[in-house]
Amino acid sequence: MQLTVTNSPFNEAQTEKINQILPTLTPEQKIWLSGYLAANQQSVSESVFDTPSPEVAEYLMNTENPSKTREVTILFGSETGNAQSLAELMEGRLKENDFTVKSSALDDFKPKDLKKAEDLLIISATHGEGEPPENAVSFYEFLHSRKAPKLDDLRFSVLALGDQSYEHFCQTGKDFDNRLDELGGQRISPRADCDLDFDEPADEWMNGVLNAISTPSDEHGTAVKEPEHSHADNQSVYSRTNPYRAEILENINLNGRGSNKEVRHIELSLEEFGQTFEPGDCLGVYPENNSSLVNQLIGMLNWNPESKVKINSRGDSLTLSEALTSHFEITKLTKPLITKAAEIFGNNALKEKVDEEGWIQNYIEGRDLIDLLNDFPASDLQPEALVQILRKLPAREYSIASSYEANPEEVHLTISTVRYNAHNRDRSGVCSVQFAEHLEPGDTVPVYLKRNPNFKFPLDEDTPVIMIGPGTGVAPFRSYLEERDELGLEGQTWLFFGEQHFTTDFLYQTEWQSLLKDGVLSRLDLAFSRDSDEKIYVHHLIEQNSKDFYQWLNDGAVLYVCGDEKRMAKDVHQVIRKVLEKEGGMDENAAENYLTQMKKEKRYQRDVY
Repeated sequence: MQLTVTNSPFNEAQTEKINQILPTLTPEQKIWLSGYLAANQQSVSESVFDTPSPEVAEYLMNTENPSKTREVTILFGSETGNAQSLAELMEGRLKENDFTVKSSALDDFKPKDLKKAEDLLIISATHGEGEPPENAVSFYEFLHSRKAPKLDDLRFSVLALGDQSYEHFCQTGKDFDNRLDELGGQRISPRADCDLDFDEPADEWMNGVLNAISTPSDEHGTAVKEPEHSHADNQSVYSRTNPYRAEILENINLNGRGSNKEVRHIELSLEEFGQTFEPGDCLGVYPENNSSLVNQLIGMLNWNPESKVKINSRGDSLTLSEALTSHFEITKLTKPLITKAAEIFGNNALKEKVDEEGWIQNYIEGRDLIDLLNDFPASDLQPEALVQILRKLPAREYSIASSYEANPEEVHLTISTVRYNAHNRDRSGVCSVQFAEHLEPGDTVPVYLKRNPNFKFPLDEDTPVIMIGPGTGVAPFRSYLEERDELGLEGQTWLFFGEQHFTTDFLYQTEWQSLLKDGVLSRLDLAFSRDSDEKIYVHHLIEQNSKDFYQWLNDGAVLYVCGDEKRMAKDVHQVIRKVLEKEGGMDENAAENYLTQMKKEKRYQRDVY
């Protein structure tokens, strides 16, 4: 605080001298000085100290209690756990620097407490087409309603997570940032928008926030403490930035001959991994681009595959072939990529197209970098210029399909091989086809553990459990039932599974039958959509068994849904609402409120994609 003749009892000459010396004092010197003055109050006129001004009172409070700081509130909106893990990391770094911190999911934070918040940090993912994650919906709606309070005393900053391949990239974080500003809040530091490779920008955001909200002692020369190992360079534990090379033990096609699908059962060795996992967690796999695509791309540009290119801001370099194989994404286009390409390609047609409203989003659907270069040839494009506009090849995260308790040195994955034709070219999934066509037992792949705190199962015998997982969505339920079997748990468990054909697509058929026989699985309902004239899906099975389904919910069942979001999960949600209306006598709003309450109580959890 800067003293003046108007906010203190000192004259101009005195305030000038005090303002000169105060910034040079250490916290210990300030404490000593305040004690000295307090001890000598009796020798000074009582009138000077009877009623100090608010400014003096605030100053004395802060100098006599140098550890007193504004409280920091961290709120996270997380669908798969990334935002929550970053919130936990930020909480730890703040506490290392002696801040008072409160951290919670957005749906656990009482909106009425927003007015009391001092320094607010929001870390939020964006779900689907610009929507908030499920545990952020209620806070998001409150903040954008007329009930939201004025926040003139609030300081805030937002870390937004997203995926540039979606049109509304980081939209939820942007909305939070704009709305807090509209309500009068002051930004601690600018919002950071993170793509799938969020480690470095998230770390930069955290450093910016820490520097901006430094304690009073920091303002006078004490540096903010840096963690011994930041999450971006921690080499002591295997992580996203320090993956483990896992050996492939098994790579099996689960589908029978004649199937339209190819689902691979992958078993990986975790012999020296040193980390445990739970049902519901995921394993991240760093894939490589298909060598034929890489060679085609380099060939059409007449480049030398052995030429060196820089791959990051640290100046690390790889050969062009290596960089396009293992480091950069070339099979998916994003809006930022197209915009930057228009700047460096020297192609006037592309420059004109990017200015057309909606053109970019329509164009990128189903196309890749080779399509872009074929449709809009670049003039005099150099390798260094191209790689600077490419984003890092993101990991693919798969639900773990095995129990750690049952197989502590292994992890199993259930991966559907993706192949399709678009714009007159055959396409394939980067990671799934790598497993299907190029990786064999004995090969290794870089992996990391991804915990999913929003998809956790009860391990007791009293809670009924309903699991809905068609196709590869059944993976986490295999993990869970395998764990229950290993622990010898009994209880009510009900699995809904669906695929195209019974004879060729019944994934893990013998395992489910064995679990049913042993009583680990109480009930199994199956839908094979192509085995009858009328297509039957899992949501039809729920409707056919509405009485039993409602009874299970009434008995306190926990409900889990895993798989395709746009169709399956949406259809399942709608039919469950109909079950509540039919069997529970609720209207549509009451049924929807019932499901919302189930989500808040963690009785309705979804892992959808």
